[in-house]
Amino acid sequence: MQTKVGIVLSGGGARGIGHLGMLKALEEFGIKPTHISGTSAGAIAGAFYAAGYSVLDILKILKKGNIFSFSNLLMKRQGLFAMKGFHDIYLECFPTNSFDDLKIPLYIAATDILKGELVYFSSGNLSNAIMASSCLPLLFQPISFNDTLYVDGGVINNFPIEPLVGQCDVIIGSYVNSIKKEVDKVGMNNILDRCFHLAMKSSVEQKTLSCNVYFEPPNMSQFSLYNLKNADQIFEYSYEYALTLEDEIKALNVQL
Repeated sequence: MQTKVGIVLSGGGARGIGHLGMLKALEEFGIKPTHISGTSAGAIAGAFYAAGYSVLDILKILKKGNIFSFSNLLMKRQGLFAMKGFHDIYLECFPTNSFDDLKIPLYIAATDILKGELVYFSSGNLSNAIMASSCLPLLFQPISFNDTLYVDGGVINNFPIEPLVGQCDVIIGSYVNSIKKEVDKVGMNNILDRCFHLAMKSSVEQKTLSCNVYFEPPNMSQFSLYNLKNADQIFEYSYEYALTLEDEIKALNVQL
């Protein structure tokens, strides 16, 4: 009987490339997820993987499209950016733009900012769900559809394990926002990043107790949230770290 393997992918901007390093290592260990749940960068990586793109193809697409940088942003009123450039990429990569055509069931977390609650998308318009999940407040205009407004799922839940609990035999968590605890100084551009992930730390740690294997490469704060110049380095760094979890992963005895 096939083991149901769920993978939860955190947000993390460009650090989300780290999820790809983990997925590559899992494939080499003979494991592919049967269910994926992600928010923000994790939703982006998860959507491409669920659609059947290879890890290396996803890396190329994200780098070529500058998904996590500013070249695709269009300045709109009130100093906020629009996500049309990203939308065009998603429509090109997901021709039917529907969850129905994904090869792996996918759950995408987003924040309904009007109702003040977390929402999970698992059907319907795929590109809208991805953009809603990765719509960073104060930077992007909220995504408007379903008669409401959505922003980044990480605002409420940066480690959306909940859809996997109870329906997966094994859960593997991937969190790419580890913070170096002792630093001499913090630049102004890093303060928001550091504060946000410190605030989320306790809730994430509690959820990791429900993971059979937990992947968190150390000191990921060395990499910028919104700069893809280190994409290959992030990928290799995360992949090499994932290889150190081989014994834990093989001990799961996953049946394909």
